[in-house]
Amino acid sequence: MTELPLIGEAVAVAADASGARGLAGARIGVVTFPGTLDDRDAARAVRLAGGTAVELWHGDSELGDVDAVVIPGGFSYGDYLRAGAIARFAPLMSKIIDAANSDAKLPVLGICNGFQILTESHLLPGSMIKNDHLKFLCRDQVLRVENSNTAWTLNYEAGQEITIPLKNQDGQYIADEKTLDALEAEGRVVFRYVGFNPNGSRRDIAGISNAAGNVVGLMPHPEHAVEPGFGPESLDGIGGSDTDGLGFFTSVLNKIVGGDK
Repeated sequence: MTELPLIGEAVAVAADASGARGLAGARIGVVTFPGTLDDRDAARAVRLAGGTAVELWHGDSELGDVDAVVIPGGFSYGDYLRAGAIARFAPLMSKIIDAANSDAKLPVLGICNGFQILTESHLLPGSMIKNDHLKFLCRDQVLRVENSNTAWTLNYEAGQEITIPLKNQDGQYIADEKTLDALEAEGRVVFRYVGFNPNGSRRDIAGISNAAGNVVGLMPHPEHAVEPGFGPESLDGIGGSDTDGLGFFTSVLNKIVGGDK
């Protein structure tokens, strides 16, 4: 079997004298629920960045020895009730919630349906509802990085514009005005849509974080923009390259091994 190229190798940070893990030893758990679609894509993105992807099943009672967790996109439990509403009660989610809120502040990334699950779990505020045009939408989307200080955005620059694929039907982020004002004031809006708001999200919000910055949720799919020749190109001269999503995964790996900026 051919080994995957380590695209993120250029930003690799060696293990230090204290025995901290190197990139290849950093273990990123990828959760699978019934109806998850993008778990293998997320695992591949982890490996391309230089880390080790660890399969996690929604019914597991323990997280195991993982350094971070990705909750990928799809339609967990068929999106019955509300998107993410049933997944929130999966046995593994209680462990993820505890670990994310612990002193260790486990890094957690929720992508699309994963973002919905994070709001249902109250790891992130607000909620996700149907797109304002009431249609499923799939397109390449330009985002602006508003906060480069989270565990998942360290390898980006504030104000940087990137192009990431987006595909959703319940992608409209909503919250009351008090919550929205707090997110803005505290710098917890991590990504904002540029040029076009694809789902009616309040204040063009595409992704947010918790107060500690270890939990991030966004609707677009960075795991689909990690390989040259297989991701979106810049749109109308804005945005970046077809590997714009790789920075999510190299960021958390460098955070884990102590190489964050």
